[in-house]
Amino acid sequence: MSETKLLFTDLKIGFKFNILAIDYEKFYWEIDNNMKVAYIFNSPHASMYKLGQMILPQLENGTHLVTVVGMFFFDDNTYVLRNGDPVGERLSKVANESGMLLMMCDMCALFRNLAEGTPKWSAPNVPDSERCVPLDTVPGVQVGCFPDLYTALSGNLPDQVITL
Repeated sequence: MSETKLLFTDLKIGFKFNILAIDYEKFYWEIDNNMKVAYIFNSPHASMYKLGQMILPQLENGTHLVTVVGMFFFDDNTYVLRNGDPVGERLSKVANESGMLLMMCDMCALFRNLAEGTPKWSAPNVPDSERCVPLDTVPGVQVGCFPDLYTALSGNLPDQVITL
């Protein structure tokens, strides 16, 4: 690909600068595509919009450029992991193929009827048979708290944790 200089003007400040057109394939392999990230979905609608409309399509198409080792969901973001949710079903497929962790906050999931049982860290003396487990979620989803997240990611540590 020949390098083409393009001139852009930022109308807000009137600043002019030159940019070289980027050869996408060359750019893709020159970045550190061995970087591993984990996402925490905390902001309202982060899982439906940022995940469903931006991140997930990139993961499905192999254009996300980094390896996502895990995703953790808080509050209403857990709803995307319901059985039958279109975004959740697609995400479950990607997670199954890549080995990516999908985990919901146990208390958030219990509050939304996406889990049943007793949270491990709130009642440490409860038998394992009574522990919190996912309920009516897409395949591969786990439920837990931060100590469970740390343990689950300990064998595949992310380089960056991104909270959305």
